[in-house]
Amino acid sequence: MLGEMSGEPPPETVPTGIPALEASARSPVDEIPEVLIITGMSGAGRSRAAAILEDLAWYVVDNLPPQMLTHLVGMMTHGTGGVRRLAVVVDVRGRQFFTDFVQVLDALHAGGIRHRILYLDASDEVLVRRFEQVRRPHPLQGDGRIMDGITAERALLSEMRERADVVLDTSELNVHELAHEVVASFSPAGDAPLQVTVLSFGFKYGLPLDADNVADMRFLANPYWITELRHLTGRDPAVRDYVLGLPRAREFVDRYVDALEPVLAGYAQEDKRYVTIAIGCTGGKHRSVAVGEEVGAALRARGHQVEVRHRDLGRE
Repeated sequence: MLGEMSGEPPPETVPTGIPALEASARSPVDEIPEVLIITGMSGAGRSRAAAILEDLAWYVVDNLPPQMLTHLVGMMTHGTGGVRRLAVVVDVRGRQFFTDFVQVLDALHAGGIRHRILYLDASDEVLVRRFEQVRRPHPLQGDGRIMDGITAERALLSEMRERADVVLDTSELNVHELAHEVVASFSPAGDAPLQVTVLSFGFKYGLPLDADNVADMRFLANPYWITELRHLTGRDPAVRDYVLGLPRAREFVDRYVDALEPVLAGYAQEDKRYVTIAIGCTGGKHRSVAVGEEVGAALRARGHQVEVRHRDLGRE
């Protein structure tokens, strides 16, 4: 793979004039952060790919001048910010700075920095159509036509395409298909792409605006009308036991979690990264809290990455 070295010590300077990584910035290979360079044709989906990687917990920098890349990698090798996966978008928007891109890659190679290149491409016809749809000029077209800019860009990027580890042609891909390709190529094993938030709330304070799925617990008897439970919340064992001991409560939790499985699988298939399951009752203090905790625990037991939050606790 590009950038994986044989272990030879890097030179003190790079013949191109771009500074080599300082010796103090170098670390054993397994301690050096993973570096991904995103480049390719304007309009081919670089920004979308960067956003997907950011959702996968990569530290993403857009439109970075190539000359700054070695310095940024040097900061990462010193452990600054705890960043272990760095993705940078480098492209012709860098104008004259972009001309040193090849030399910068050589400097990374000489410095023993592991890196990969993701190249986004699309057919000329598709690129022209995309620029016309957004009514923006190609960054290299100047006073000419969109095709003039595309032709010039292809010439400038020809070596980058040859060096690329992954080339994605997005001509026939929609945003979901592009996300699937990026995740498949750059999501480390064990990553949980779908993050589930179980959110309790009170209907009297309004529905959560970001809810993907809403369940109503007002079919259960309200602990508010029991004097010894009124001042407690669904987090307290007495309220939890009361709510989950009500007729149909346990049956609801079991069936609801079963019903959520194909929903969550479908969200994951569509490359949705964050899902909010909202569970409501009148005030968001008793029933929704107890059931939300139980649903969150059940989903977690099935292997989902779950956070349980209670929006309206403390509002009374």
